Amino acid sequence: MLGIEVRNRIKQLNPWVIKPERAGELINSLLPAIYVHRDIEQTHTQANRAMLVVGPRQSGKSTLIWHFLQQFAPNILFLNMEDPLLRMGCSSVVDFVELLREQYSFIKAVFIDEIQHMEEAGLFVKGLVDAKLNIPIWVTGSSSFHLRSRTRESLAGRATRHRLMPFSVRELISHADPVNPVSAGHMCEKIVAHQLVFGSYPAVYLAGSPDEKQTLLNDLVEAFILRDASDLFRIKRVDAFRKLLTLLAGQIGNLVNFSELASICNVDVGTINAYCEILEESHIVKKTLPFAGGKRREIIKAPKVFFIDNGIRNQLLNNFSTGLYLRTDKGQLLENWVFTEIHKSLPFQSTLKFWHSKAGAEVDFVIEHAGKTYALEVKFASLKKTKIPRSAWSFIEAYRPEKLAILNMTLEHPADIKQTEGTFITPYGLPQWLAGIFQI
Repeated sequence: MLGIEVRNRIKQLNPWVIKPERAGELINSLLPAIYVHRDIEQTHTQANRAMLVVGPRQSGKSTLIWHFLQQFAPNILFLNMEDPLLRMGCSSVVDFVELLREQYSFIKAVFIDEIQHMEEAGLFVKGLVDAKLNIPIWVTGSSSFHLRSRTRESLAGRATRHRLMPFSVRELISHADPVNPVSAGHMCEKIVAHQLVFGSYPAVYLAGSPDEKQTLLNDLVEAFILRDASDLFRIKRVDAFRKLLTLLAGQIGNLVNFSELASICNVDVGTINAYCEILEESHIVKKTLPFAGGKRREIIKAPKVFFIDNGIRNQLLNNFSTGLYLRTDKGQLLENWVFTEIHKSLPFQSTLKFWHSKAGAEVDFVIEHAGKTYALEVKFASLKKTKIPRSAWSFIEAYRPEKLAILNMTLEHPADIKQTEGTFITPYGLPQWLAGIFQI
């Protein structure tokens, strides 16, 4: 049985249960003044199956779920596992299920936030689902690191996993609701300019001034480095961890040498690999591997590392210059932005890679989806002619991708390529191009 202190804390966290007449007011206070609809809101909940939403800190996971759960008010039970008393007191899922059945049998939905702080997070969710409460169970985690070892086995058939990233350009254009294509194109230019420099974290995007945006990004970086790195992941060399982040921020779009990074950070390669795994599981960076089509013409070892959000990357380098065409890293910024937009749409079963041949030919992104291959080249340039780059031709001749796009800043036009659907697109056309691949 759960102790009286734990039961009292649960009541404190759920005031709408005690005062149902104020449920609307209390739950509305948990939502932002401006709500941007997310693509995964089309998800359908299933009884006796948990909805596991993972993603970086402050990407809007809790906001999304509270927005969805309003329909069940006031009969919602909420637990925040950042609370040490709850974390320890709810260690037994049997006791928690007993509490639900005896004192909260009227509950229509359960929401467990920040579950990665629990020692046995995966097993707790498994027990909750196996109890067959016949109500929606929503679970969030800013990191899947502590869930990973158990979740992949114990939650098989018991949870549907969703990834929620910072706002996508598709979501932001939809929120802006432009009245015509010209207005939409103009709005997209403004949105992308913001995303390239300040990123897409909800609080940052909706903040008023550049100074406020920088402060929020600094808080996010410091919370991850000083709080998660040292407390949640128990990293001893926080100085090396911070240096690694800064080094990776300067190398987006380039091949990464982990031995060289280890030497600069004064740690061994194993430590660098462990740090990168934590960064990936925490949705800060993502490692992309080379595409190897089996023709032995590729460099197949060195990966690239991209940041999930441009704002975090720029914060680490303390560079928020909005004069994009004057920035020496404008090509890197655009390539990283394209990566983030693909990653936000990419189904779990699909892969995103890059191509780099031994002869030096490169294609920035290669998507493998539903048994087909798609290629995307990125150029921060104002193109005027539909001339396919030589590297792209090399890839087309070798692999005959289903589609190939050249993303640039100005030119939108089909390209004449035999057996491959070629097109030149601007950032405005990227969501539509991706939607045609993933059928979204």
